[in-house]
Amino acid sequence: MGIRTSGAKVISAVSTWGLKNVMRRPAANMPGKIALLVDPQIIAETSSKITTGSIMVVGTNGKTTVTNLLADAVERSGQTVACNRTGANLDSGIATTLLQTKGTVDWGIFESDELWLVRSLPQIKATYVLLLNLFRDQLDRYGEIDRIQEAIVKALNLSPDTILIYNADDPLCAIVAGQVANQTIAFGVDEDMHLPQNTVSDAQMCQKCSGMFTYEYRQYGQLGKYICSNCGFTRPNLDYVAKNIELKHGASFDIEGCSSVAGEAMSSTGLSKKMSIKDGTPDKVSVSVSVTQPGAYVVYNMLATYLAAHFLGVSNKEFQQAADVFDPQNGRLQEFLIEGRSVLLNLAKNPTGFNQNLKIITQAEGKKAVAFFINDNEADGRDISWIWDCDFEELVQEKDIVVYAGGVRKNDLQVRLKYAGVEAKLINSVNEMVDEVLAMPQEWKMYAIANYTSLPSVRSALTARSEKTKNAPLREGSHEPTSSVLASVPVSENTLGITPDKPLRIVHLFPDLLNLYGDGGNVKVLAKRCEWRGIPAQVVSVRYGESVDLSTADIVFLGGGPDREQKLASEVLHNMKESLGEYIENNGALLAICGGYQILGTRWLLGDEVVEGLSLIDIETLRPGKGFDRLIDNIMLSSSLASMPVVGYENHAGRTHLGEGVKPFGKVISSVGSGNNDSSKEDGVLYKNCIGTYLHGPLLGKNPEIADFLIARALENRTVQSQDENVFESLSSLDDSVEKAANEYMAQRLK
Repeated sequence: MGIRTSGAKVISAVSTWGLKNVMRRPAANMPGKIALLVDPQIIAETSSKITTGSIMVVGTNGKTTVTNLLADAVERSGQTVACNRTGANLDSGIATTLLQTKGTVDWGIFESDELWLVRSLPQIKATYVLLLNLFRDQLDRYGEIDRIQEAIVKALNLSPDTILIYNADDPLCAIVAGQVANQTIAFGVDEDMHLPQNTVSDAQMCQKCSGMFTYEYRQYGQLGKYICSNCGFTRPNLDYVAKNIELKHGASFDIEGCSSVAGEAMSSTGLSKKMSIKDGTPDKVSVSVSVTQPGAYVVYNMLATYLAAHFLGVSNKEFQQAADVFDPQNGRLQEFLIEGRSVLLNLAKNPTGFNQNLKIITQAEGKKAVAFFINDNEADGRDISWIWDCDFEELVQEKDIVVYAGGVRKNDLQVRLKYAGVEAKLINSVNEMVDEVLAMPQEWKMYAIANYTSLPSVRSALTARSEKTKNAPLREGSHEPTSSVLASVPVSENTLGITPDKPLRIVHLFPDLLNLYGDGGNVKVLAKRCEWRGIPAQVVSVRYGESVDLSTADIVFLGGGPDREQKLASEVLHNMKESLGEYIENNGALLAICGGYQILGTRWLLGDEVVEGLSLIDIETLRPGKGFDRLIDNIMLSSSLASMPVVGYENHAGRTHLGEGVKPFGKVISSVGSGNNDSSKEDGVLYKNCIGTYLHGPLLGKNPEIADFLIARALENRTVQSQDENVFESLSSLDDSVEKAANEYMAQRLK
């Protein structure tokens, strides 16, 4: 042991004692962080405590649940474990776990952040990496999914003996497996679960050839049995499968398969001697598994956990016993009992996670009270535009439901729910929901869904409340609340020639390619504000490969997208250049966000490649020089189109420059945020009735005046076209108190 290693251990021990005994704080990260500063190889030095092998669990959703259940199952088999159970998944958390492990253990079981795997895996040289899934998450921190994939591939290349166990139903995971020389084991679901689909998928395009995927069946998100219609890239052959799936009262399914790779790996470590498998061979599986936790994603989590446990020497019986008594105790599908009423708490931190939670809620029977909590701390990601990709519209189908919005960004959440057709009540704590529900009849069930940093406080409050009322009798409330679902607005005839058979047409160009930051929410806002005014409106979604006659469009929307998707959309738009240019020049109302905004100009850059734009507006987009990074932050503008400040979020690498005499959309007036480039303090472009901007959020949710500008221009154009003598003067006013509150909250933060 070197001096640096010894010093790192001593300092780590001191900081651990201080944090636990003096500051009364968990010592999950800091001791390891300090130790790594003293000895950057401390993980490698302390990994000698692990005598048999190790596994690292990565993926966007499910890491903590899978890691903790796996650790429980391995311990039940009589083996010892070192595990970062608290979810401290950076290299500092793994280092802390190893430093605090006394003596030796059989297995190291570690949850790892995807981007930080490259720092930990080469030191640990894990026996296995378990890759669960890859979804959009914290785009301001992680960037596009390509970056995450590259980080995982790099980590595996630095640990060539590590075996990759991966979810082959996810094409993004399959791409990772295809790019490494490591041995791989593929798992997936071998049947259609016939689940209702969400609006957003994170992998509709093949990363090999930029063709589009088609699915024999899709489970949720991009998970399913896929094939690229262009190059033929398809789901790999599955080594292990889940089948005969039942999703009533939890989940039950069969697991079958055989992987020679797994058998070889286990034999090399002597694990085959510890196995107790039905068919008598260490790599052969035929087993039935059941769990009480609800949700389709539980099937994938349990399948992955079972396989890992199987490879780590856990028998079928031992795994099922561990699953039967598994109590997460960390807010992941954790149930509390308060005065005889149950509250189900779960984490959701991205669209896919939220959508799966929404399905748990809507598929449950009975009356429901639901509280959502959203923070925007650094660990959450400052950008919460992703909430517009969550299918809150599913709640409208509920007959009896009461909805609450909490957390730091409760105002934004309230806006999103309003445009989903749900009137949410603002709350400061989960106890406010609990108190109200306890006054309701017994049949009302409670749910709390929280993102990353809001989860601990919600869990702590529910824990305290549960312990305080542990032996309290069932409260029999009588107050029947009013449903949160907003009443629909009847569509009426309009004096401007807009009728149900001739609606206002909102054309959404390429929602399958250009919807990276919840930009499609802008279309939701436009449609709802028309509906609330009794203006018949139709959203026309033009997907890749489809065509549209822009002469019939009243409002056109272009969102932003990753570079690959943006280029593909740009190529298609070049075929529409003449008609789109004519639409703009004839004062057509158009909103273009980020990548869509760039495409309208003369050129933009894809890496080092200069891509020709449509040249419909005199702007050009360049890459930053050396030493410059992406422009990422909340931002506030003053704009001639709004009396209130215009607020949003920017996340872009390109620097856009306006031509001589071209007007910006707005001036940057916030203390942070850049807009078009590093120096102009301007954002976007305003050309005729065309708005281009870098503001996500989406733009229109907290800035209703901009939405009404587009609707007004569309109505005026329709009036001119119909030669109606009743010239449009102003839109009827709406109650925008919810939108204004969200706007004012962010404006105050940005002053």
